[in-house]
Amino acid sequence: MRRADRHNEMDQRVTDQPTLYIGGWLEPGNRDMLPVENPATNETIAQLPVASIADLDRALELAASGFGTWRAQPAMARSNILRKAAQLLRERRDIIAAAITREQGKPLRESETEVSNGADITEWFAEEGRRAYGRVIPARQPDTFQVAHVEPVGPVAAFSPWNFPVSQAVRKIAGSLAAGCSIIIKGPEDTPSAVCETVRCFVDAGVAVGALSLVFGRPPEISSHLIPSPVIRKVSFTGSVPVGKHLAAMAAQHMKPCTMELGGHGPAVIFDDVDPVKAASAFATFKYRNAGQVCISPTRFFVQGAAHEAFLDTFVSYAKGLKVGPGSDPTTQMGPLATSRRLDFLENLVQEAVAAGAKLHCGGARMGNRGNYFAPTVLSNVPDEARVMQEEPFGPIALVNRFSDEEEAWRRANATSYGLAAYAWTKDAGRAARAGAKLEAGMITINHFGLATAETPFGGVKDSGYGREGGSEGLEAYLITKFVTLRPYQ
Repeated sequence: MRRADRHNEMDQRVTDQPTLYIGGWLEPGNRDMLPVENPATNETIAQLPVASIADLDRALELAASGFGTWRAQPAMARSNILRKAAQLLRERRDIIAAAITREQGKPLRESETEVSNGADITEWFAEEGRRAYGRVIPARQPDTFQVAHVEPVGPVAAFSPWNFPVSQAVRKIAGSLAAGCSIIIKGPEDTPSAVCETVRCFVDAGVAVGALSLVFGRPPEISSHLIPSPVIRKVSFTGSVPVGKHLAAMAAQHMKPCTMELGGHGPAVIFDDVDPVKAASAFATFKYRNAGQVCISPTRFFVQGAAHEAFLDTFVSYAKGLKVGPGSDPTTQMGPLATSRRLDFLENLVQEAVAAGAKLHCGGARMGNRGNYFAPTVLSNVPDEARVMQEEPFGPIALVNRFSDEEEAWRRANATSYGLAAYAWTKDAGRAARAGAKLEAGMITINHFGLATAETPFGGVKDSGYGREGGSEGLEAYLITKFVTLRPYQ
């Protein structure tokens, strides 16, 4: 079967309209509805029910009861259920990937990779949840037993984004369930179907009723109702800095811990001791993945002296040669932006940069008048004070500037409020070690792109947030430590 034919078959198999899961899959009823668009055509392809206050109250009620049921299951039993969910994700990969591409726009092969990563994440937490150990602490007095015991923090309110609708949701769902927490997840309204199918995998695997609910709707209404509720004991959010700060402030008013992953503006420092053509080819491939709608995407490229020209030429050539089109086309290398509201924002960033003195080498504007297509864009000589150098573009825009010495590179790389991911390429071992120390980011990868695997911590510093998803740290985010000391009664 040809790839395009297989995609059409998978697309037809996802026939159910996206909906809410609160103790069961709910019919739309008389709820308000939101349109869901195909970003490749701007056609409305589904109607999404909006959760009412009554729906949210029911989800909270179930989260409270479901927490008691789910945490009481032995860690081994929870692990087996999560392993089954991972298996179902792999078995249903083609169906879920088709839903991602239809609603989010990325090429089908990228969607398939995302679902596979979601299965890996789920399997990782299935195993890690069996190893949530406390520790025995030697006591100062005889006949005294002391233990630092870990237990689930409680019901979680989680908010996941549209750019990776499966893998980002799974980090929260699998992490919380592995720890023994119940979770209400608010999925992305722009890309709901893949999240529904993902939740279906966990439900079909045997997650207890109430331990997992899925809601959609108007984000301010949902967050302002869930976060202050006394049922919710933990908040996890992935999204923009302004929204994250607002939710963190709301949670702080109620003394609720948060995990906040708030995006980035990744610097990449390329020294002149590496092959600039090889580096540019690798970075350009990584940059335009998911149309640049990746929080760890390298965007601000600082290239040393003599390497700058060859790096820039190669990068521009790659960008100009990209095949842009619908993600369902097997020849497409970059799909549309997920939402049309990003188009004007990106165009304005480019226009302001050019007005400030930057040179536009390619792209810089939307493509055609149907679908959310934005041309792969490369700017050079961009002033450090330009808005595009300070605000996360979250799109297919690359900024390539020259630097002279090492200290200048670190200073300019760190000259934003973000601190999620950073990159450096060099043959010099000492310089590579300094990159790890000097770059202000929660994740730094040197001479390769080794980020966002299931077993490694994921998160940032500064305005990029706090807390970690992934790795053992991702499980710890859903646990609390309780100290118990016991001496026999005398």
